[in-house]
Order: sequence, then structure tokens, then C-alpha cells
Amino acid sequence: MSQFPTSFDKEGLLACARGELFGPGNAQLPAPPMLMMDRITDVSSDGGLHGKGHITAEFDITPDLWFFECHFPGNPIMPGCLGLDGLWQLTGFNLGWRGWQGRGYALGVGEVKLTGMVRPDRKMLTYKVDFTKALQTRRLTMGVADGVVEADGEVIYQVKDMKVALSEG
Repeated sequence: MSQFPTSFDKEGLLACARGELFGPGNAQLPAPPMLMMDRITDVSSDGGLHGKGHITAEFDITPDLWFFECHFPGNPIMPGCLGLDGLWQLTGFNLGWRGWQGRGYALGVGEVKLTGMVRPDRKMLTYKVDFTKALQTRRLTMGVADGVVEADGEVIYQVKDMKVALSEG
């Protein structure tokens, strides 16, 4: 069981981005505007679809978000890679939340399906990450997870076999 709460508001996420949550040299979220969520609603090390941990978060969509102006002018769409990055961010956050040491970095993703778009009229994204593997050995700390991004309740992105590691280097 983690020593940290199971939900975080925006200030908690910003504290993580500043390196204050898990301590210096450990997992931290990016700062805005690259922080791709506004709150984490639930996190565990033993829940989820496979009993190996999960994390759920939300991101409020407003028409003035930075990426709408530039992607694409006259046809604003949130880049799909930002949704994927949000899933990676949450996967790494979960590893730090477990108390595991090291800085997070994405290793890859097995499969990505984009079946919808995030336009300025959407209201909220929900990220759902379910771990299929979480391991910590002498040489490797890594999480493998599947993820879903929903826009206003509609599944628009699905990923399989996301890999995030923590490194003490």
C-alpha cells in the first residue's frame, strides 16, 4: 500500500511536476502546458482489470487550450500524440506513487488506435490505465499497461503494451 493518497487535485499534480511529491530525482509529471491532466481520480497498485494496478485521470477541455490554435489552423484538433503522452505520464506517475525510485521515461507502445478526435467543443477527457505488469528488480523498474482515452464518455484512443521505466541515472 502506498503512503500517498489515491486521488490528486491540480495542486497535487503541480507539486509532482515540481519534484516535490516523490522527492528529488524521482518520477515527476511535466509542467503545463505539457501536463495533460487536471486531476487524478483514482490510483492503485493492485486494482484495475488485471489486479496489477491502475490509474484514472481527467483533463478539462476548453477552446483556448494551446494546441488548438496551431493544430490545425482553421481545423483545430488535439494531436493524438498528446493523448498518448497523457497515458505515458500517468503510467510513470503510478510507478512513483508505488514508492519506486528513479526518473520516468517512456520506452514505447505496442499498438495505438485512434478512433475519434478532440475538438474544442469537447468538455472532458478521461484517461484509464490498467497495468498488465509492474516489476522492480535490481536492474529494472518498469510498468507495462493498456490504456483508453475517452472524450465525453466516448472511447477515442486505445493503446496496448505501453512501457514506462524508472531509471536512477
